[in-house]
Amino acid sequence: MKRKVPQQKSHNYKWRRKLLAAILLGFCFVTFMLLMQSQYSRIMMQMPVPKIAFMFIARNRIPLDLVWDAFFQGGENKFSIYVHSRPGFLFNKATTRSAYFFNRQVNDSIQVDWGESSMIVAERILLKHALEDPFNDRFLFLSDSCIPLYNFSYIYDYIMSTPSSFVDSFADTKEGRYNPKMAPVIPVLNWRKGSQWVVLTRKHAEVVVGDNTVFPMFQQHCKRKSLPEFWRDQPLPTDTSKEHNCIPDEHYVQTLLAQEGLEGEVTRRSLTYSSWDLSSSKDHERRGWHPVTYKFSDATPMLIQSIKDTDNIYYETEYRREWCSSKGKPSPCFLFARKFTRPAALRLLNMSLLGAFNEATRKSSLW
Repeated sequence: MKRKVPQQKSHNYKWRRKLLAAILLGFCFVTFMLLMQSQYSRIMMQMPVPKIAFMFIARNRIPLDLVWDAFFQGGENKFSIYVHSRPGFLFNKATTRSAYFFNRQVNDSIQVDWGESSMIVAERILLKHALEDPFNDRFLFLSDSCIPLYNFSYIYDYIMSTPSSFVDSFADTKEGRYNPKMAPVIPVLNWRKGSQWVVLTRKHAEVVVGDNTVFPMFQQHCKRKSLPEFWRDQPLPTDTSKEHNCIPDEHYVQTLLAQEGLEGEVTRRSLTYSSWDLSSSKDHERRGWHPVTYKFSDATPMLIQSIKDTDNIYYETEYRREWCSSKGKPSPCFLFARKFTRPAALRLLNMSLLGAFNEATRKSSLW
């Protein structure tokens, strides 16, 4: 005689099977998700991130290479380095103390003369090489006397947080700078002036390299007037525009972007600080066509802090004041500063390592 399984026991058995199946299914789902997350993490770690191309225009070596070596540490995979130095100069263990600069010279450099169109040729050479790396997303020009004012992470976030270029650009109203022979190709309405130390987006870098219209006009008609060799022994002329007609690197990128109708895509200020207030300088060597050079005695935490405290820039020719911001919030105007001698830069580096900067500065500074 067959025994019948009670209905309650049969129900409990089915319920246990469903619970076990649900547990197994849940386990399999969690395992699958963990595997997918791990795979995604590996892929994301292997994917290159957008980089900043640091492009140095140097006479020979990079005299502040130790400062930049400290700066680049920790920023790996987020930057590229290109150096335009004199033809034939090589960056190796004999010429630089930083491995970041080894073999970073461009192999088609030219001899550059201050105030000549060769300077913008050098800029275009650097951009051409930097554009060959598809992951370079911002293109930053620096001189061999520049120092960073903040650490790499802060500068990277500042530059990458906006889709615009940073180009110091304003209407140039001084007589003698614009050559009427440029018209009608470059109308005076598009004539601009500013610092050559710009930060370009990839789109704007491609515009500069691909330019076949404005560049030839600059080579032909934007030229510096020669000064007598003994000019340093003479009082500075009251109207300097009559002494040097056109410095190409102070006008080229700014005028080109205005000519192409791209000023709406540009933050019209530089991220590199230069001091042009020469009127109060008693140092005869500092009086000339170049910004102030900071020597060992000038290199103090107070100097650096005063530069960092700058939060706006006023452009007299356009009655325009640029209040500096980053990510929609007020921010310092400058990320870099020039012109620093090697002893001055090393003094700043040594002082900061010894904790000479105040706490607020240390949190965001390079050192």
